[in-house]
Amino acid sequence: MSHIRRLAVYCGSAPGADPAFADAARELAILMVERDIELVYGGGRLGLMGIVADTVLEHGGRVFGVIPQTLVDHEVAHRGCTELHTVADMHERKAKMTELCDAFVCLPGGIGTLDEMFEAWTWNALGYHAQPFCLLNVHGYWDRLADFMDHVMASGFLSEARRKQLLKAQSPAEALDLLDEAAKGAAQGVTW
Repeated sequence: MSHIRRLAVYCGSAPGADPAFADAARELAILMVERDIELVYGGGRLGLMGIVADTVLEHGGRVFGVIPQTLVDHEVAHRGCTELHTVADMHERKAKMTELCDAFVCLPGGIGTLDEMFEAWTWNALGYHAQPFCLLNVHGYWDRLADFMDHVMASGFLSEARRKQLLKAQSPAEALDLLDEAAKGAAQGVTW
């Protein structure tokens, strides 16, 4: 039994240059449905966001999108979501996604994905939530970020315990397993 009922997936609104990014989004989505994990995501229909949502829906899963009104106005909202929550702005979007999920995973993405991941990590550090988060390191996409966070730690701006919170997986299955183990520990009061 999974300790994750709903997983927030942060990812790009573009498909990226490497076809492996889209393949990983599809594989993650299929595994989520197989493990009875619902999707919480940014509510868009484009890029990796659309791929993961479409794949979850195609395989009979449930999708909870959270999208700012501005993006609805630009007609990028995914109208096939199980539930589509329209919010005022990006801050409200991130807060709602955190409220709806049990864990976070980051597929490749750009500044929006980084913003979401770092805010989830910061909110965890401040005690606003205890959900674990993991980078899905498709073709080494997150390696330089992980190296930089090691540099931040070595420079004295990040504790070793906090650095260990940023999980990194090489496959969708590994990401789900790492997050499940961390969520299990969090449910038992263990700091992950």
